[in-house]
Amino acid sequence: MNLYRRRLVDIDTSALRTLGARSGWVLESPDALRVGFGRCLLTLTLTDGLEGPLTGVDQLEEITVVGEPGPTGTGPTVFVTVPFDRRGDIHGWLPEHVVTQLSDGSTWLTSASDKDLDALVLCADVEPAQTHRTNAVIDRTFLPTPDGYARAVATAVDEMRHSDLQKVVLARRVAGQTERPIDPAAVAIRLHEREPACTLYAVPSRSEGRFIGASPELLVSCLDDAVTCHPLAGTVALPEGEDSLDYAKWLMGSEKNLFEHRVMVDDIVERLRDVCDDVRADLQPSIVTLRSVAHLGTWIQGKVSGETQATTPFELLRLLHPTAAVGGIPAQRAQEVISRLEPEPRGLYAGAVGWFDHLGNGEFWVAIRGMTLKDDRFSAWAGAGIVGESDPIAEREETKDKLASILAGLGGRAD
Repeated sequence: MNLYRRRLVDIDTSALRTLGARSGWVLESPDALRVGFGRCLLTLTLTDGLEGPLTGVDQLEEITVVGEPGPTGTGPTVFVTVPFDRRGDIHGWLPEHVVTQLSDGSTWLTSASDKDLDALVLCADVEPAQTHRTNAVIDRTFLPTPDGYARAVATAVDEMRHSDLQKVVLARRVAGQTERPIDPAAVAIRLHEREPACTLYAVPSRSEGRFIGASPELLVSCLDDAVTCHPLAGTVALPEGEDSLDYAKWLMGSEKNLFEHRVMVDDIVERLRDVCDDVRADLQPSIVTLRSVAHLGTWIQGKVSGETQATTPFELLRLLHPTAAVGGIPAQRAQEVISRLEPEPRGLYAGAVGWFDHLGNGEFWVAIRGMTLKDDRFSAWAGAGIVGESDPIAEREETKDKLASILAGLGGRAD
């Protein structure tokens, strides 16, 4: 299969983002905007998830890229969704057209067509997203209820006192209906404007709708054999309009949050040492400030080992997912607690969204701070890391703050 790569001089990125959010694929990090659209040239479905063989990926070896040479990550791009359940179906799509715009402003088109117009004409008549119009939530249901979630936290804390469980992340969901059909592009743009430091994602969901969010957390990046992770754990709410400095100082001095963060970082470092050389983590976490919350974050870096050159982004996913940022420690024990205390499977929430190419490069972000959309219906999730010192009411309020930030994309709020 021949794909054609060329550099673009001018493109309407707003129309491109809108087109991708409504019916294609969007991944927009601070480093790059990637948008896929048009028909699918290749669809991958791994029915055994990360627990089975990674079959079908070898089809990418048949791709030949012709045209202009470009930087890493500007060629054929497979967009991927990974569910929270390691055994759940993994889906990947190779779109007919992919536009990649790097942080230096350079823009590249990789297409099944050797004519620019075939791709760009699809963006020409895109109806702009009406981001100024709110869409009031007229019905919503929490699962579990706020009180039910607090009870689940209390149960988990009690279990930690009588077992080897060190940390578990418990999530809750709000589902509802809006007064009119939801425009995925408007939601995506609102979320991106609220959290420009996060990675915007807009991809197909399992229910023929859309899965859209703004993730603050890089699960793993593998670019030219350089491996990077940026896990987050430890959270404080930031009241609107107030100086975040005092809250950041409190978070950096919170023993509960520092412990929650450190056990997660240590776990990831140990896993990466199986396949990477010279794995290093920042000695101290830094503050990641978002609009409504702040997190503790640590950069972890390594290099694919010379003895494991076959390591791919998928193999790194198999090694790391789910991290303690969305699961817990020990991993198996935490999974058992999550299955028992959460009333339903998570689906794509707390899984991963990302991309990879035929050269072994790829990036995946933790699929949090997002929602599924279909017509006038939505579902949004939020979770909190529970450790032995957790307060059930405080953890419930943390999830409320996170849900409120997500629902802002609809013009709603969480109680």
